[in-house]
Amino acid sequence: MSDANLNQLWARALVEELVRGGVRHAVVCPGSRSSPLALACARMEGLRTWSVIDERSAGFFGLGLAKQSRAPVVLVATSGTAGAHFYPAVIEAAMSQVPLVVLTADRPLELQGWGAPQTVPQARFFGEFARLFADVGLPEADDGALVHLRATVARAVAVASRAPRGTVQLNVPFREPLAPTVGSLDARHLSSLAREGRPGAPLTAIVPPARQPDPRVLEELRTRVAATERGVIVCGPRDENDGFAEAIASLAEATGYPVLAEATSQARYGGGPATVSLYDAMLRHEPFARAHRPELVLRFGGGLTPKGPQAWIDGSGAEIVVFSDEGGLYDPAHRASRVVEGSSVAACEALGRGLSRGMGPWARSFLWAEQWTRAALESAFSEDPALTEMRIAHDVVAAMPDGANLFVSSSMPIRDVDAFAPSMGRGLRVLANRGANGIDGIVSSALGVAAASGRPTVLLTGDLAFLHDVGGLLTARRSGVPLTVVVVNNDGGGIFSFLPIAQAEGAKSHYEPLWGTPHGADLSHAAALYQARFRRPDSPAALRSAVAEGLKGGVHLIEVRVAERARNVDLHRQLFARMAAALGEGPWL
Repeated sequence: MSDANLNQLWARALVEELVRGGVRHAVVCPGSRSSPLALACARMEGLRTWSVIDERSAGFFGLGLAKQSRAPVVLVATSGTAGAHFYPAVIEAAMSQVPLVVLTADRPLELQGWGAPQTVPQARFFGEFARLFADVGLPEADDGALVHLRATVARAVAVASRAPRGTVQLNVPFREPLAPTVGSLDARHLSSLAREGRPGAPLTAIVPPARQPDPRVLEELRTRVAATERGVIVCGPRDENDGFAEAIASLAEATGYPVLAEATSQARYGGGPATVSLYDAMLRHEPFARAHRPELVLRFGGGLTPKGPQAWIDGSGAEIVVFSDEGGLYDPAHRASRVVEGSSVAACEALGRGLSRGMGPWARSFLWAEQWTRAALESAFSEDPALTEMRIAHDVVAAMPDGANLFVSSSMPIRDVDAFAPSMGRGLRVLANRGANGIDGIVSSALGVAAASGRPTVLLTGDLAFLHDVGGLLTARRSGVPLTVVVVNNDGGGIFSFLPIAQAEGAKSHYEPLWGTPHGADLSHAAALYQARFRRPDSPAALRSAVAEGLKGGVHLIEVRVAERARNVDLHRQLFARMAAALGEGPWL
């Protein structure tokens, strides 16, 4: 009996169960011990296999694929430290409920602990960030072992897919020889269940629990809404593309509540007529904020990016109801009176049933403020042609066509898009890694979204986040997936200039090397290294033209150099002040 062919049988059964469980993408990193898994992925019908050289980039590429498709994506690494490089992506997947299945190939038990090369303890590599861990054991041509393997894989996919979604790790040891050999394995003694599983279905179909919200809770809440005119609907980051925008628009019409929609909520761009997007600036106008304290807040999605609106909600004294799709809780101030679990779309539909308040004076007051704030924003941009960080965010969004994807990096880009890129008639899918709010793996994540969607995709990122994952451009070139990357280059960590550390007396002499971190890199060299088309626009018109050109196809790197970081703080404050001042003295109600 050939161990190599036994390895192929084992790996094929494993990958077969992954596909039957709904996996459609595999991201494979090169290695020897993982050879049986890599070959099984490449040969499996119905599975798209992507080759990525660097495991950290691969982890985030897989995260982007899963974030867009909302189906589990498999990551394959060889033995040793390779799988450890998936860790940042695994953390983000856990925090943002994105399904991943990590296969860590391993060396057999007899090589563990005796100094064999590329051998480390791989059990529970990802600690509490993995929803499930299982070591599937060494390959055996045995009915019980193969059926157990198939059942374990089916269970792992189900765990990754059900709320709260996240990562599962399967550790898969193999003995040598790892490559296929001449000759065949005699598998006639195996049952059809062991050899083939259940064609067309997982060996063990695990039915997820019902995701419909409790109707009794919704009935009580509907009564509360009917009695409360001063309510708001607040939509934070949310990845699902499940009709949420339409459901929220209908709920707003039924309740008469305005919708404060964050850029990554999937309810801002292409949202309903009650959408309010410039709420950060509006709520900086203290008389307006005081006059519009709500009595009831319906919270959907993750935590808000700007601190001011969240503080306004928490300090309003309103009853706060949180709707949780995936079992995640976003209530760090512990102000929520209840959490409603289950489909947010179903909750919106059920909650709005029988209500027909329409847009009254309360909601119209928010929408009036939105119009005046937006007019001030557009006026400021028309008077000054400079490419500020705020203008870049505004113009990149404005340049994108209906149905395109925008991926936004953490740090300043997500804040600038949220504050200065208001809603518009076109529908955009706007995504970000807001589970752990890190800047790692941004290029690769955006590329994964582009690969899974097949739609024009733009990444808006800062220079440090770009440099942190510049190798993602290599994956883009090797995969042939089109992506347009817009880099806001302020030569360092611009967000820290907004924090107290920038002015702290005891830190001034250390601020630049430790927080400002200037790098002086010319990003055109990165474009040349990875064969991306490069442009460096110096005006809003040139930026919009570069984005439009990039969206035609290929890999594009657009570097926009902006004002020095300290000046950027002043520019932000001045624009926020101008937008808030546009609301005047009131009264608004």
